[in-house]
Amino acid sequence: MAYSWFKAFHIIGFVVWFAGLFYLVRLFIYHVEADQEPEPAKTILKNQYQIMEKRLYDIITTPGMFVTVAMAIGILSTNMELLQEPWLHFKLGFVGILIGYHYYCSRLMKQLAAGECKWSGQKLRALNEAPTLLLVVIVMLAIFKNNLPTDITAWLIFGLVIFMAVSIQLYAKIRRRNQEKLTAELNQIPEG
Repeated sequence: MAYSWFKAFHIIGFVVWFAGLFYLVRLFIYHVEADQEPEPAKTILKNQYQIMEKRLYDIITTPGMFVTVAMAIGILSTNMELLQEPWLHFKLGFVGILIGYHYYCSRLMKQLAAGECKWSGQKLRALNEAPTLLLVVIVMLAIFKNNLPTDITAWLIFGLVIFMAVSIQLYAKIRRRNQEKLTAELNQIPEG
């Protein structure tokens, strides 16, 4: 029974953790793009995003990570044989990368607060795809274990994930180009 409780809260923890990671970097994008706004909107938006980022990271994302890791330890304590499974070693490696990503987001958040972040909105959009890819790999390993599919269906799903990531990047580029064109047109309109 303990295994089921640990597993249930492990799933809840990683859903919360990933939700936080997905939204956190989106806030970073808005924070960086607030620099394009005129004052006082620029300062107001940046202050608001800073508050939202800190609360999201401290109240939702980090606790989600700790619950996920603690429940994983609980799962392993009820079934130590899992530690001998090769798929679990790969999964733990990807979780380690995800934890590194989590703490890198903390670093970016501090840079944004200090006005020292060098990342553009476009680069942050690309960074925002990393947890999606990690989620796919981690879930696939957890479900298929040592029998990770390599058939056409698996490659189609992988292709779909890549297509979604590229589509998001393309949409952002088109949106930015249209915004720049609109701004240029508005600047050419004579006043009065």
